[in-house]
Amino acid sequence: MESRNVILTKDIIQKKIERIAYEIYEHNSDGNEIILAGIWDRGLVIARKIAAILQQISPLKTRIIELRLDKQHPGAVTVSEQVDFNGKVVIIVDDVANSGRTMLYALKPLLEFLPEKIQTAVLVDRKHKSFPLSVDFVGYSLATTLQESVMVDMEGEEIISAYLQ
Repeated sequence: MESRNVILTKDIIQKKIERIAYEIYEHNSDGNEIILAGIWDRGLVIARKIAAILQQISPLKTRIIELRLDKQHPGAVTVSEQVDFNGKVVIIVDDVANSGRTMLYALKPLLEFLPEKIQTAVLVDRKHKSFPLSVDFVGYSLATTLQESVMVDMEGEEIISAYLQ
């Protein structure tokens, strides 16, 4: 089995996701609804976890939608349901932000509308952006070499760890 340099354990990941949920509420407490747009598949799991915490700590109505795109060759983005994003707060959620390309392409369906705000949330943010994107809500920020990659290990809806490869 390959050697894994674990950077986040299951317990720490849970705390990071809770902190992200609190930060989202702090920055959007003046509204009444947010849309969490989870990038399939790990981003969607994280979006669901954030939504569950938000339901416990805030009065915000939370809606979850799924964004599907090919992360290696992004182009077309599929949205799980038709949504009018006009005047809405939308938070795009993913597991790891590397170059910023996936999140940038995930914005495509939103560009046909005029949302109130578009924010981004990730569990791990690498500091190698090739695209003009900054992440609003970050669980863990990490500087790596370009040869290293960050992986998030999951079993179903359970996030096991994040590790450097």
